[in-house]
Amino acid sequence: MTSGSLLAICRVHALRPTSDAVGVSAIDKRAVDGPVKVYALGLTGDVQADRRHHGGESKAVYAYSQEDADYWAAELGEPVQPGRFGENLRVAGIDASHAVVGEQWRIGADVVLEVTCPRTPCRNFAQYMGQPRWVARFAAAGRLGTYLRVVSRGSIQAGDSVELISRPEHGVSVADVFGGLSPEQHSRLSEAGSSGMYLSPEIRKVLRRQPVGQDAVPGAV
Repeated sequence: MTSGSLLAICRVHALRPTSDAVGVSAIDKRAVDGPVKVYALGLTGDVQADRRHHGGESKAVYAYSQEDADYWAAELGEPVQPGRFGENLRVAGIDASHAVVGEQWRIGADVVLEVTCPRTPCRNFAQYMGQPRWVARFAAAGRLGTYLRVVSRGSIQAGDSVELISRPEHGVSVADVFGGLSPEQHSRLSEAGSSGMYLSPEIRKVLRRQPVGQDAVPGAV
């Protein structure tokens, strides 16, 4: 199985004002030193301002790969420091943007996280970045990172190993979900859920829609 490393752990630094109904965003994350405890709803000391679209057990932790950050650093002409995209974990050697739904990562000795769904860029993200057409650019690049749920709690710190310990056979990635599932992918992911694999509410919502290139099936998941 693939192994990588945890480069940084990021928590909210300050709440930022927004123009939406919530009024604030917790997207401003910064790297912190030392061990951080991981619980069912995320990292100790972190918050999500918009609980309708962020947080909860299926979106407890957001991870982003250094390899994708390097791509954006070249595009933007400036470093993309850990936390810049609102991520909790900056990892290296693990492809967060193409992680398979349901695959599990062990970080350090005790923490196990499970891939749940892709990040969907929003206008608050665009406002925070201050880049033209940011939502469209970020989505088109396909370098979205991934949300994860907490399977086993514990403490983690920068420098810990990140080990891919299991990967479901259905093979459908968070990038596939964001881009639109083919009929075959829709079927494989649905069957995995019917067989007992955890599927987040976000994924179940996707599966209730018709797959790309196929008419909707009455009564389909």
